[in-house]
Amino acid sequence: MPILRKFARPMLASVFVSSGIGHLKSPEHVAPAAESIAVPLAVRVPGLPEDPADLVRLNAAVQVGAGLLLATGRLPRVAALALAGSLVPTTLAGHRWWQEKDPEQRAAQRTHFLKNVSLLGGLLIAAADTHGKPSLAYRARHTAHDAGRATRRQAHDSAKAVREASESVRGRLPVG
Repeated sequence: MPILRKFARPMLASVFVSSGIGHLKSPEHVAPAAESIAVPLAVRVPGLPEDPADLVRLNAAVQVGAGLLLATGRLPRVAALALAGSLVPTTLAGHRWWQEKDPEQRAAQRTHFLKNVSLLGGLLIAAADTHGKPSLAYRARHTAHDAGRATRRQAHDSAKAVREASESVRGRLPVG
């Protein structure tokens, strides 16, 4: 499985790095499409730029940075989540196939929309990948189970020691 990760992560990341570099160089090509998302998002999220070109640059920087992290295997789960988070508004802003009137444009935009949904699925799988190791929740459950078992064993041993001590003391006490 490690060889699969070694090749699959850069393959998945390549589209984000490539498009991110393109959008960093010339954000004005996609800024008009981003306008429908940029302004409402900037109102709801403090600190986000209202200018669509600035938001495109920010999104592109996230895609390049997280894409490189994913491709190199550095913080791959965090990188995959960052890419997934950047992909959702990109998809909703850039591929509104349901608004297209021309059947050919509608089909093309639907294809791009579904491609991005597929990429989102791959990113979610990458974000959940634990390298074959059990998840934190699994390890926590089993640690709690083992601790409970050890506590019960210790309580049993302590009760046995108290019984033995009381029998020993009872035999030595003057009864009278």
